[in-house]
Amino acid sequence: EVSMTYTVIARCNQTGHLGIGIATYSLAVGGYCPAIQGGLGAVSTQAFVNLKLGSLALRLLQTGFTPAKTMAELLADDPKSSYRQLGIVDSAGQAAVHTGADTRPWSGHLTGEGYVVMGNVLAGEVVLAAMAEGFEAGAGDDLDERLLATLEAGRDAGGQQTADGTHLDERSAAVITHDHRDYGHIDLRVDAHDTAVEELRRVHGVYKPFVPYYQMRHENPEETPAQDVWAAENLI
Repeated sequence: EVSMTYTVIARCNQTGHLGIGIATYSLAVGGYCPAIQGGLGAVSTQAFVNLKLGSLALRLLQTGFTPAKTMAELLADDPKSSYRQLGIVDSAGQAAVHTGADTRPWSGHLTGEGYVVMGNVLAGEVVLAAMAEGFEAGAGDDLDERLLATLEAGRDAGGQQTADGTHLDERSAAVITHDHRDYGHIDLRVDAHDTAVEELRRVHGVYKPFVPYYQMRHENPEETPAQDVWAAENLI
């Protein structure tokens, strides 16, 4: 799978939540690029995707490796690493990122405090600069909101563009956040859409008010009302 992709991987320095926002011309990106485990780390493997690297990275982090050591092991294990783009942020906010020399231009990455932005087949470095600025501007917001706004900043700065200047629309996108539980806090994806980032924003807006309801089902099923009743009571 060759993707034309831009991504933010981050740790919220207020809550410790970990998350990934990703958008691409490829289809169903949320199913194969991100790998994330709350309290441990978040990883995206992209460009010419090696599908095993995400889960392998989480296993290495689980053994106590730093992101830098994890990255070194992943690259040593993959003879085609020059075609890969990889980003890792761990539960301490430490980051490591690799953009291989054979990824399709424009490709690159930027790192900041507790986050990585990276992409390939982009309009230029301006896309990553806008994403970094967008992420930092959202300090204090929920992590899922920051990730979504960062994707929108990348899109609005030019997003994906081939070498001959052809713009590529985002056909799939995902926003995933994990807190310290063994399952995702928010895991939303758009697998096939003409304007996937806009659709992801719409889906997020519909879903987010229901997060407390679905957690109530999990924790207190005997006192959880029917979904339509709860929505009416909470003016959703």
